[in-house]
Amino acid sequence: MAAPTRRGVGLALLTLAIGLAIVGVTILPGAATPAVNSTSTVLARGTDQSNGTLTLQRGTDVVTAMNTFAAATATTAAGSSGWHSHPGGAIVVVAQGEITLYRSVGNQCDATTYTAGQSFVERPNDVQDGVNTGTIETIVYATFPGVPAGSSPRIDVPTDPGTCPGI
Repeated sequence: MAAPTRRGVGLALLTLAIGLAIVGVTILPGAATPAVNSTSTVLARGTDQSNGTLTLQRGTDVVTAMNTFAAATATTAAGSSGWHSHPGGAIVVVAQGEITLYRSVGNQCDATTYTAGQSFVERPNDVQDGVNTGTIETIVYATFPGVPAGSSPRIDVPTDPGTCPGI
């Protein structure tokens, strides 16, 4: 009988490793601790469409809200958030409908439309107005990190910053 070659030993070890991985993957999920008297309901999910990150700071609040925006009709204007910002920014998921986010950037207006299944980040202190530009009610779920403890997650801006006329 010939002595095993390096290649043969390597293949044997690789086969053993793959076999152990398969056994581990099939056995370990069964060993997880099941939830007891508890449920988790996904309220919304969206794929991030923005460039940006938010930082969390110890001692600040994290606030979550569901916001609804009515669709425009022959007699009523479309739902709008009004000009505002957030002290710690926001992570927003569009659950239903369509929303156009108007942002005042320097001396120009930036408009981006998001639809159901998309998400985006609003950076801290960015001034914006979200408007339902679709034909059905828009529902968004927003999480506001970095809110000073006990404070509002929203900072109202008294007037249009002048960069997005008519919004």
